[in-house]
Amino acid sequence: MSTALAMLAAILLDRLLGEPRRAHPLVIFGRMAAWIERRLHADRRANGLLAWSLAVLPCVVLLALIQRCVPAWLAWCIAVIVLYAALGLRSLGEHAQPVAHALAAGKLDEARNAVGRMVSRNTAPLNAGQVAAAATESVLENGNDAVFGALFWFAVLGAPGALLYRLVNTLDAMWGYRTPRYVRFGWAAARIDDVLNFMPARLTACTYALCGHFEVALRCWRTQAPQWDSPNAGPVMAAGAGALGVKLGGAAPYDGVWEARPELGEGAVPDADAIHRALQLLQRGVVLWLAVALLLGITMQGVLHA
Repeated sequence: MSTALAMLAAILLDRLLGEPRRAHPLVIFGRMAAWIERRLHADRRANGLLAWSLAVLPCVVLLALIQRCVPAWLAWCIAVIVLYAALGLRSLGEHAQPVAHALAAGKLDEARNAVGRMVSRNTAPLNAGQVAAAATESVLENGNDAVFGALFWFAVLGAPGALLYRLVNTLDAMWGYRTPRYVRFGWAAARIDDVLNFMPARLTACTYALCGHFEVALRCWRTQAPQWDSPNAGPVMAAGAGALGVKLGGAAPYDGVWEARPELGEGAVPDADAIHRALQLLQRGVVLWLAVALLLGITMQGVLHA
C-alpha cells in the first residue's frame, strides 16, 4: 500500500511543481556521465560498459544503502522524491501544448520551433501535419520513457528501481546512437535500455489500447510495430497511434536527409487536436495505473491481515 501511496504522492508533486528548474538531478548526472565519457571513451564495447557501470551503479547502490539506514517514514519520503524527479508528466504537457496552440493559431514557424525542442529531427521543412505528428509521436514515446517506465520499475524495485531506469534512459539518450563515436562505446547503454524497457513498453502499449480505440490499437501493434527499428518504441507508438485513430511515422528529415520510416496507426493526419488527445490519453493511462496500484495495495493489505 505504501508503494501505491508513494506513486500517488510523486505524481501529485509532479503536477504541482513540474520538473526542478534549477539543478535538475538528471542534468547533474548528465554532466557527470559526460566527464566519465571524456576519460574512458574508446571504440570498444568494454569501455562503454565500464563507463556505464561507473555512472549508474554507484548512484543506485548509494540510494539503496541510504534507504536501509534511515527510519521507514524517511525512506518513504526519499522514495517519493526520487520518483518525482524521475517523472516527466507535466513537462511533456509543457512542451507539447505550445506546439498545439501554435498550430491551432496558424503559426507554423512558431510550431516548428516549439516541436524542435521535443524531437531530434530537423523541423524547418515540416508542414503542419508533420509538425503535429512529430509532437504526437514524442508524447506517446515519452509516455513510456518519462512516466510509465519509471512507475513500473518503482513498483518492482522501489526508489532504486526508478533511479536505475531513469539513469539508464538518460545514458541511452546520450550514448545509444549508431554513429562512429558511439556504435561500440554506446552499445551497452543502448542494449541495457532495451532490456529495462521491454516490459514497460508493452504495458504502455496495453495502457494506450485500454484508454483509446482498443481493437485498432491492438491491430496496429500486431501488424506495424515489428516494422519499426526500435523493439520498444514500435509497440508504444503503433498502439498509441491506433488508440488515437491517427497516422504517424512516415518519412522524416534527419541531418538534412529524409529518411523513410514505416507508417503507424490508422485514420487522419494529425493536427493540433491530436496532440491534445495524446496528452489526454497519457493522463487517462496514469489514472488507470494509479487505480490498479491502489487496488493491489488494498488487496495485499487485506490478505496480510486475514
